[in-house]
Parts: sequence; structure tokens; C-alpha cells
Amino acid sequence: MELTWPVTKPVSSLKRFLTQQGISHRVFSDLKTAGTISVNGQSATAAVDLQVGDQVTIGLPAEESDPTVAASDGPIQVLFENRDWLIIDKPAGLNVVPGPANREDTLVNRIKGHWVAAGSTDLRPHIVTRLDRFTSGVVWVARHRLANSLASQLQADHLVHKSYLAVAAGSLDKDHDVIDLPLASDPGGYNQMVSPDGRRAITEYWVTARFATATVVRVQLHTGRTHQIRAHFAALDHPLIGDALYGGPELGGLTRQALHAQKLTFTDPFDQTAREFVSPLPADLSRLLTTLQAN
Repeated sequence: MELTWPVTKPVSSLKRFLTQQGISHRVFSDLKTAGTISVNGQSATAAVDLQVGDQVTIGLPAEESDPTVAASDGPIQVLFENRDWLIIDKPAGLNVVPGPANREDTLVNRIKGHWVAAGSTDLRPHIVTRLDRFTSGVVWVARHRLANSLASQLQADHLVHKSYLAVAAGSLDKDHDVIDLPLASDPGGYNQMVSPDGRRAITEYWVTARFATATVVRVQLHTGRTHQIRAHFAALDHPLIGDALYGGPELGGLTRQALHAQKLTFTDPFDQTAREFVSPLPADLSRLLTTLQAN
């Protein structure tokens, strides 16, 4: 895959220019060993000076298939796909990455199968936003190493906005609040727990509906800790409906935590397009809301 950028102001070195375009040290090393770098169609070294009007082109080597990752023909719901990104609407119950319990049919396996069928030369999915197995909604995948590097930088700069819908047990005291509680792994289980020794975790929420036994909230993450939303609402004594790990009650026949990654927004670093992706509310959560409203 080739990418080309015009030079709009003098730059003291090609390496500096590529760094300004988001080329990480690791990607630059890959370019030197297996890719191509040229200026105005001629092979160039990292130290060459650049002038206004120059055209810089890189050729990224294809990321070949990992032989340890099986390709699955299981279905995926594609919300968007181009040269750089794949945005998927993940159903609840599907693992994102292979693990000891499932190495054959996770989201990563299905993406590989999807790309093999399409004849893609890049066959290594880079998961940018990972969801728990029983959380549904938008998953952001980078299609190559440069896209992954740029997405990671956007997240580090807090320029990616992720909005979730969650249903918490009981009645929350505030219509809007910021939960700022550090989280750490519980040494006695698989859950996360509030601990002064944990990593800082910040969750902001807005109440969108109140019912007799539950509260619907829109949630925005300001950090990305494991189980962050689930652990934070449990810490407030309002665990999510259906979340057995954190003591959430069963309501409306829901068999998993009431958590849905509803919206993802960012400015595309490749063409500066404002990207927004929305996942419709799945049927099981729609049924839960209908039940709550009826009661």
C-alpha cells in the first residue's frame, strides 16, 4: 500500500517530516527494512532535506497472515470499511480476540475470513477499541500498522469520543456525574475493584431515563480501563442490569450486562474527515427498555 503527502513548508529531514505525519519509530523501521520511501519518485534517505512542492511517498509492506490465527466464515456486521479502517457492529456474546476458551471463531477470526474472501493483502487486524464478550456495539479496527499507530495517538491525545448506553440497577442520585475512582484487578476473581493502588479511571454519565427499578444512562469514557463502566457503577451500588460478575440483578429476560457501545467519533488523520459511527440498539436491550417502561 502506498501513501503520498505533499510538502507545504521546508523540513530539515525526511525523518522529521514522516514523524509529523504520524509515522512512529516502529513503522519507520518497517519501512527501512521491508518498505519503500521516496521523494519525487526517487528513493531517499532519512536525512534528506525537503522543499515546498516535494512529494513524499511511502510503500508499506503487506501484513501477512498470522498462521496461528484461524480464518472463520462467521458473519460480521460492517458499518464502514475503507483502505484504513474497518468499523464493525459486534453482537453480544462474541469474543473480540482469540483466547484459551475460543481460538477459532472470535471477531478477529471473522475479520480475517472477511479479508481473505475479499483478497486483501493485509491480513492482521489491529483492534483499536476492544469490548467485553457480552458488550455489544461499535468496534474500531485499523487495517494496517500505520492506521493503528495514528489511532493510538488520537486516543492518547483524547481525540476519540466513545459513547455508551448502559442500564444501571436502582435510581442514581444525580442526573449527571463524573466517577473518578482508581481501578485494580481483584486478586480473588476476574473483576475489577476500586483500590487506592489502582490506575486512575474516569467515567462520565448523563441520565436519559428513570424507571421504578433501573436508570438508563449515556456514558462517556475518559480513560480506558478493563471493565471500567461495569466496575464504576457497581462501586456506586448500582451495578448494570444483567451483570452477574458485578452483582447486577436480572430484569426483562436480559442474559448479559446492559451495556452497548453506541457511538464512536473521531477526525480521520488520513484525510481530516469527521467520522461518526452509530450502532443501533440491539433487540435484547430494546426489550429490556420496553419491559422497564411497562412496569
